[in-house]
Amino acid sequence: MDRTPLHTVAVVGLGTMGTGIAEVLARAGREVIGIDISEVAAAQAVGALEASTARAVRRERLTEQERQSALSRFRTFTDLQAAAEADLVIEVVPESYEIKQQVFRELDAIVRPDTILATGTNALSVTRLAADSTNPERVVGLHFFNPAPAMKLVEVVSSVLTAPHAVDAVTELAVDLGKEPVSVGDRAGFVADGLLFGYLNQAAAMYEAKYASREDIDAAMKLGCGLPMGPLALLDLIGVDTARTVLDAMYADSRDRLHAPAPILKQLSEAGLTGRKAGRGFYTYAEAGSDEVVPDALTPAAASDAAQGREVRSVGVAGSGTMASGIAEVFAKAGYEVVLAARSQEKADTAKSRIGKSLSRSVTKGRMTQEKADATLALITPAGSLDAFAEVDLALEAVAEDLEVKQQLFQTLDKVCKPGAVLATTTSSLPVVACARATSRPQDVIGMHFFNPAPAMKLVEVVRTVLTGDDVHATVREVCAKIRKHPVDCGDRAGFIVNALLFPYLNNAIKMVQEHYASLDDIDTAMKLGGGYPMGPFELLDVVGLDVSLAIEKVLHREFRDPGLAPAPLLEHLVAAGCLGRKTGRGFREYARR
Repeated sequence: MDRTPLHTVAVVGLGTMGTGIAEVLARAGREVIGIDISEVAAAQAVGALEASTARAVRRERLTEQERQSALSRFRTFTDLQAAAEADLVIEVVPESYEIKQQVFRELDAIVRPDTILATGTNALSVTRLAADSTNPERVVGLHFFNPAPAMKLVEVVSSVLTAPHAVDAVTELAVDLGKEPVSVGDRAGFVADGLLFGYLNQAAAMYEAKYASREDIDAAMKLGCGLPMGPLALLDLIGVDTARTVLDAMYADSRDRLHAPAPILKQLSEAGLTGRKAGRGFYTYAEAGSDEVVPDALTPAAASDAAQGREVRSVGVAGSGTMASGIAEVFAKAGYEVVLAARSQEKADTAKSRIGKSLSRSVTKGRMTQEKADATLALITPAGSLDAFAEVDLALEAVAEDLEVKQQLFQTLDKVCKPGAVLATTTSSLPVVACARATSRPQDVIGMHFFNPAPAMKLVEVVRTVLTGDDVHATVREVCAKIRKHPVDCGDRAGFIVNALLFPYLNNAIKMVQEHYASLDDIDTAMKLGGGYPMGPFELLDVVGLDVSLAIEKVLHREFRDPGLAPAPLLEHLVAAGCLGRKTGRGFREYARR
């Protein structure tokens, strides 16, 4: 009788991850041998499996018979000798070469010669672990993501010593388990963590530099990028100590300063403030192991004693592109009178008609009534000159991302706008202070970085320069509340919060492809399934535009002078070739011409 390939699997280490992997295997019909030196951990694993499968029955994802069958296939032991009958052993013990090598040495003397040995490491060298084994050709990396029952991604990691049949066997197992395997070579962090932890490290460094609050950094990345969690909350979930270990291994491998652990990670780790599991990390939690954030000394106080803002009744929006018309729509929907000024009356009329079409779509989808749409459109006055901004209380530019163009526009606003009007730029990467210095009233100038499409995206980065008045900052915060946007405060430096964290991550993904480490599809799959990103990095790059991405990378590199921020040559080559993404029909991928 043919047996299912890798029918009996031993899982060594029954922590959260080991227990999750055991559940996935047992529910998929495998015989599972759970091994942990702690009897308590083994008993907890059984209890966790019973509770998890009971929940699945209540949610009708499993029948009671299937549950009982799965539970009967899971046996626990405290001695590695129990792995003798296994076809595959997956170790998920602590991230330490000494501990893992000890496990592999003992297993070499216990298991059959044809048994595959898999390490669940996400940071250590699979090659180094294999080299220490009697049969290095059977050692492979099998990196599940937490929580294992829910997360679809599995990274299958082969070293130069791994036999192809071992890779094929565990890849086939991953597919049988309902997972999506991605095949990668052996380097610290592999694909998903290699990209994710660099980004998390930069977020920790940004917070440590007091550039923005932890709440604003997290809100910016959730609302600006559609991520399920902010980076600092995610570090608390993963464990600050774990993140530091992974980054140490990545830095040893890459020598890229972006991977050198931010000092705050060491400080928190050594103080025992390792995140949720300790009850305190970047945030403070109700108790150890809780996900409930409770106020602490760093929690922002209600802004009752803040500066009083200026009154804003009418708004001027300069520009005729998608962003300008989107911002004008946002303000009109909130009841503001809007002057939409472009370089010609015709361009302004076209921009207003674009808003009309957008409002009509909202009516069709039942999001607003025809009366509300008509009233909103009536609040927008198109104009062919900035002279129409003479009486507006807030003037906001959304013209080309070119400093000279913006400075000339601010010189004009300075002449046209009444005293006390707030002057705002929507730049995503240029210095706001350079726009302010083009006027005789730099205290009235501030950045309001909306995200595209402005009507849908909730985030606005509010960018103060060293010259911005407190009342101007307060005005913009109040306006954001009225237009139902979430403001985050940040200083005037390249990339602000979102782009400063997003684009180095995108650049590192390009480097992975450039170095032939992984394919576009595998990287996009890994980040969507392993990191919870709504789009993979290459999907996003093609949507944003490779020329826009390159320009932002260059600005970040110029500002921070970090070699790791230098644009990937592959990105520069594609832009030089005119492959700019979806808008040209070809970027990292090819698209059907419309």
